[in-house]
Amino acid sequence: MDATHATPAVSVIMPVLNEERHLRNSVRHILEQEYDGEMEVVIAIGPSSDRTEEIAAELVREDPRVHTVANPTGRTPAALNAAIKASSHPVVVRVDGHGMLSPDYIATAVRLLEETGAMNVGGIMHAEGENAWEDAVAAAMTSKIGVGNAAFHTGGKAAPAETVYLGVFRREALEQQGGYNEEFIRAQDWELNFRIREAGGLIWFSPELRVQYRPRPSVRALAKQYKDYGRWRHVVARYHEGSINLRYLAPPTAVCAIAAGIVVGAAVTPWAFLVPAGYVAAIAAGSLPAGKGLSAKARVRIPVALATMHMCWGFGFLTSPRALARKVIASRRPVVRTAA
Repeated sequence: MDATHATPAVSVIMPVLNEERHLRNSVRHILEQEYDGEMEVVIAIGPSSDRTEEIAAELVREDPRVHTVANPTGRTPAALNAAIKASSHPVVVRVDGHGMLSPDYIATAVRLLEETGAMNVGGIMHAEGENAWEDAVAAAMTSKIGVGNAAFHTGGKAAPAETVYLGVFRREALEQQGGYNEEFIRAQDWELNFRIREAGGLIWFSPELRVQYRPRPSVRALAKQYKDYGRWRHVVARYHEGSINLRYLAPPTAVCAIAAGIVVGAAVTPWAFLVPAGYVAAIAAGSLPAGKGLSAKARVRIPVALATMHMCWGFGFLTSPRALARKVIASRRPVVRTAA
């Protein structure tokens, strides 16, 4: 990216699969950005079972800046690589099909790239619901009892980071590292940012950047999402020793402790039931500040959302197969460093 251009051209890449509910609104938030530079939107479409492809075709007809590319595998990293290949501009903005950019998101991100010299900048995943259940999930996802101290969930000061939500990249960083590792069905952002950092590039978090995120619409969908998160976070831990911390170990520890408490309570002594009872009491108490300002219907659902997130993340982490990690490690891409 040439620093002499105040408004470099931007490519927005979107991996989508079954996103009929939010796709049109998400693209609208992109096309209405307060940004003076040239822009293109490349939607990589997986084999959807809803009206996603039809809506994408309508968007292409309505605005010449919107293009589509096929993603036959349906996998997110493959979609991202296909969209990167089909795009052309020096700044690459990743957006999901259920993400809504704030009006100045791209302009702010481009400014931060220039100010910090970073290879990738990102900000806050600002969860907002459209009904009582989604409001409850959003509250859980933005509370420390739900996600710990993750800055892109709960906020924080601008600073270098290991990874960021979505990301706004210099194209040169993506091309240098060969894009996303397609073996990482989840956690592909972390893995790519790891290679960028190892090559000497800066990843920058800023609370100035906000993306409105729509939570999963049901307990089942949330459970699958967090089971996958836990499963792939264990892959990351095996892929890169030393990347784990107490925040990541809390959910699997809770799963083991609760399971042990139930078994021991049933077979040995009822005192052991204090462990699962204590957990229930803790999330009930923690949901009170998280639910401030929400409807009663949303507030009573927050403990369910918290328990679903914790237990499914922990279960996914504990049951993540070593064979999966070995397969991913075997696909490890070498860090590509800029020639001196």
